[in-house]
Amino acid sequence: MKSRLVAGALVLAMVTVAAPLGAQNSSDAGPSRELITFVNNLHKQTGDVTIPAAHAVMHLGTRYYFIGPAEAKRVLTEIWGNPPSAVSSVLGMILPADKSVVENGWGAVVTYQDSGYVPDTDASSQDYDKVLADLREGEAADNEERKKNGYPELRVVGWAQQPSYDKASHSLIWARDLKSSDATTDGLNYDVRSLGRHGVLSLNMVWDMPHLTEVRAAAADLGNAAGFEKGSTYADYDKSVDKTAEYGLAGLVAAGVGAVAVKKLGILAIMLGFGKKLFILIAIGAAAAWKRIKGLFVREPDNLEG
Repeated sequence: MKSRLVAGALVLAMVTVAAPLGAQNSSDAGPSRELITFVNNLHKQTGDVTIPAAHAVMHLGTRYYFIGPAEAKRVLTEIWGNPPSAVSSVLGMILPADKSVVENGWGAVVTYQDSGYVPDTDASSQDYDKVLADLREGEAADNEERKKNGYPELRVVGWAQQPSYDKASHSLIWARDLKSSDATTDGLNYDVRSLGRHGVLSLNMVWDMPHLTEVRAAAADLGNAAGFEKGSTYADYDKSVDKTAEYGLAGLVAAGVGAVAVKKLGILAIMLGFGKKLFILIAIGAAAAWKRIKGLFVREPDNLEG
């Protein structure tokens, strides 16, 4: 049966380097047969999936699937419209088992920062509203830069989920409600950070605010599913030999959201690690995205199942 599939309503984009979506998908010809074949034959991994570059493992079971770095980079560039320069550090993607890479839904982009052991001793004493205030402090300047580069303005409405830390799984989760000047629906930007002996595994998820409940549940699942191999776990840390980060959980959040607090805290190094290389995900609004990219994937005579 011939039918149309809709590419995801969310576009992952680096704040400073990605081209506007309209420029990315300027052709109305639809995807090539090669790309359709690629989507149909993705190597989907379930169960316990190792991420060698991070010495990490994701216990995904059957509810989610993982695609490796090479395929993830193709999805992000050829289907989701990101430039190759923005995906160099991507180690893979995680998606719901019942969703294709060309369907409306979230995808978690996996990266790793070799930052050293991040102490969690400040877990119960952080003022994350201050981090949010610092983020808003740099909003005007950021939006000026956005306008210069042809992007819509972005305003942080607030936390969609206040940063919360699970001491058992050593996972830090937070989410932001984002308002884009060219979208009628607020964007949802979810971050999951899993702490290890030598660094931080990062999962970045994006959709829109109407799907907050669904993405919140998935983020909690993935936070609990992430772990590190023996010898690289948080508990394996040895302060006599291991590198220790010069910041705690608040610095990790500040770097992840690109807050002015990063510079104030004197931890520019993690801004360079997370803010420049790590994805800052932007939801463009389901209605706008549907209009712009509907029909890009037209089912060919051979089944497109992705």
